[in-house]
Amino acid sequence: MTYHSERTFQKIQSSDFEKGEYDSCVFVDCNFNNLNFDGSSFEKCIFKTCDLSNAKVSGVTFQNVTFDTCKILGVHFNSSNPFLLEFNFQKCQLDYCNFFNLKLKKSIFQNSRLLEVDFSQADLSGASFLGSELSGAVFDQTNLEKADFREAENYRIDPEINRIKSARFDLEGIPGLLGKYGIKIG
Repeated sequence: MTYHSERTFQKIQSSDFEKGEYDSCVFVDCNFNNLNFDGSSFEKCIFKTCDLSNAKVSGVTFQNVTFDTCKILGVHFNSSNPFLLEFNFQKCQLDYCNFFNLKLKKSIFQNSRLLEVDFSQADLSGASFLGSELSGAVFDQTNLEKADFREAENYRIDPEINRIKSARFDLEGIPGLLGKYGIKIG
C-alpha cells in the first residue's frame, strides 16, 4: 500500500486514485464519483471542492478529515472504520448520506445541506449543525446533547426519542421540536 504525506492532489479522477495511506494531504477539485476507497486511510486530510458522490467507504479510516464545499451524495459513512472517526463538513452537500450508529462527538456539519440523511442511533453530542438545511434528516434514538442547531433549518427532532439535553436551538426552530404535537406557534 502506498503512503503519501503532506501532498496536494489537484483535479484527479477516480481512475487516477491510488489506494493507500494519506496523512496531512489536500485534495482539490477531484472527482471521486463512484470510487471504491476500500483499503485507504485518511488522517488530517482536507477535501476541497471535490465530488465524492456514491463513493464506497467500507472499512475506510477517516481521522480528523475536513470536507470543504464538497458534493457527497449517498455515501454510507456508517460502513467506514469507526475507530477515531472525526469529520468536519463545511458548506457541503451531503444528501442521502448514512451516519447510522456512528460516534461523531463534536463533529461539524456547518452551512451544509443534509437532505434525507440518516443519523439514527448516532452519538452527535456536541456536534454543530450551525446554518445547515436538514429537510428529511432522520434523528431516531440519537444523542444530540450539547449539539448546536442555531440557524439550522427544516429539522424534525422528537424530544421523546432523542437525547437533547443542553442542545442549542433558535426560537425559529421550535416547530422542528414540537411539530408532532400539532402545536401552532405564532
